[in-house]
Amino acid sequence: MKTYFPKGYTPTLDAKTTERAIKFVKDTFERELSGELRLSRVTSPLFVPCNSGINDDLNGVERPVRFEVGNMGNKKMEIVQSLAKWKRMELADLHFSVGTGIYTDMNAIRPDDDIDAIHSIYVDQWDWEKVMSPKDRTITYLKDTVSQIYQALKRTEFLVSENYAPCRPTLPENVTFIYSEDAQRRYPELSPEAREKKLAKEYGAIFLIGIGAPLADGVPHGGRAPDYDDWSTPSGDGHVGLNGDLIVWDSVRNDSLELSSMGIRVDPEALLRQLALKHQEQRKDLYWHKRLLGGEFPQTVGGGIGQSRICMLLLHKAHIAEVQASIWPDELYQAASEQGVHIY
Repeated sequence: MKTYFPKGYTPTLDAKTTERAIKFVKDTFERELSGELRLSRVTSPLFVPCNSGINDDLNGVERPVRFEVGNMGNKKMEIVQSLAKWKRMELADLHFSVGTGIYTDMNAIRPDDDIDAIHSIYVDQWDWEKVMSPKDRTITYLKDTVSQIYQALKRTEFLVSENYAPCRPTLPENVTFIYSEDAQRRYPELSPEAREKKLAKEYGAIFLIGIGAPLADGVPHGGRAPDYDDWSTPSGDGHVGLNGDLIVWDSVRNDSLELSSMGIRVDPEALLRQLALKHQEQRKDLYWHKRLLGGEFPQTVGGGIGQSRICMLLLHKAHIAEVQASIWPDELYQAASEQGVHIY
């Protein structure tokens, strides 16, 4: 049988205490994030019209869940995969000012996602977006924003440890910034996933900059759609990309754990460049893309932050099924029962 839990693993909190702690983690981090970035909570959609360009294409290969609305002439809709583009449209329509933004509880279904210790077909994350000045489309602004998010996480970790004593802090004081190009040059023999693990273990918390653009070996560190994060603009010292992933070291699983994907969003120039690089120029005629190219959207920075993954990390859980209700293989239920682990 596949190993689902580390050898000798015992949860630090029982099932009932875990339920209370999950709510505490989510309420606390939401409050800290909102205050740090000046974000207002908004209500967000679970589904959007097909072929509107609003849904997130993620890596460009994942299939959205689709259905028809019977009482609207069988209009075709699809479950959101994330709200990367919807949030920017919302900021424009609600006339948010520079330096302020929105966040929302995003729930999605990604049927093509892996199902393992940190992946589920059910996605729950804080989707956030903030209006910024076009002159701040710089790597310095991105790093400052990442550091703010990381400090919100650190404060949440401290408060969790104060209220749930077995859950001691493990995160380093600060996050370390590393370009994906530099990581590839440093460990050319390793896969992107292995590089992340090596670097996360060394530094404890890293922000890997530039996800989406091809590296020296011609392969990008990871996939990114061409129409939300800016992964192609030069960012200094021969590097490209104004986006990245926040990754920490998970000492329970003895592995890296990605908590957030985020970045400065495309402007019209970057959108057209990235559509061309991905051979998707036809998307510029979609509703959302026409609005961006027409100058209707503000310049923004934004991303998604995994709710269940933060709960896993701060509550010292070994599997996402301990903090999230989804669908799991029968073997996982059997392994959990044998090891005395409660899963949903």
